[in-house]
Amino acid sequence: MKRPVYILIALIAMAGFAYTQYLIFYAAAIELDMFFNQKILYYHVPSAFMLFLSTIICGIYSFRYVRKRDGRHDDVALASGELAVLFGAIVLITGSIWGRAYWGVWWTWDARLTMSLLLWMSMVGYVLVRRYGGPGSERIAAGLAIFAAANIPLVYFSVRIWKTLHPESSVVPGLKGNMRLALWMSVLLFACVFALLLTARVAVARGTRQVALAREAALDAGLVE
Repeated sequence: MKRPVYILIALIAMAGFAYTQYLIFYAAAIELDMFFNQKILYYHVPSAFMLFLSTIICGIYSFRYVRKRDGRHDDVALASGELAVLFGAIVLITGSIWGRAYWGVWWTWDARLTMSLLLWMSMVGYVLVRRYGGPGSERIAAGLAIFAAANIPLVYFSVRIWKTLHPESSVVPGLKGNMRLALWMSVLLFACVFALLLTARVAVARGTRQVALAREAALDAGLVE
């Protein structure tokens, strides 16, 4: 991504953050059942979208890397995998806050919660293998990423497969007026932040890989020890 585009997205994200906070805390109505606690929804749902998106990107580019052994695909997979861990942690934390306010418990082994935790732990495993697995760990981690991406439909449909505490129907379609606007503006803001972080992290991963390749070439040529 070119620098002017990067700066433009950053400015949009900054303005969007201010406007979204206004919508969430002033314009959006107070929900009758959860009152002020309902506003955690505006962070929980967008984070879940970004968790799914980053995991899918990681899975797709991991699969491409396994097929073509192109380091550029691995750069994107690594960056999106780390973002999946970040947004997954936000999902679990905000979901626990929601559960405490709505169900009276911080955590329960509900089907969707359990599958979401498994998804997040899969991506944590991906990042740990990439960091500490040594040579060849990229292919092992790629398998974890592909498994995690395949797990996403199970996370989404788990409330329909198993009738548990989590409501089967989403609360999103029932939002109206400024509540709906606040949610989708928050999703847009999170998407902008995601694009910025992904682009920056891919650039870092690509630069690190190129330096490593240059060092290996220099070692082979006997230029360095």
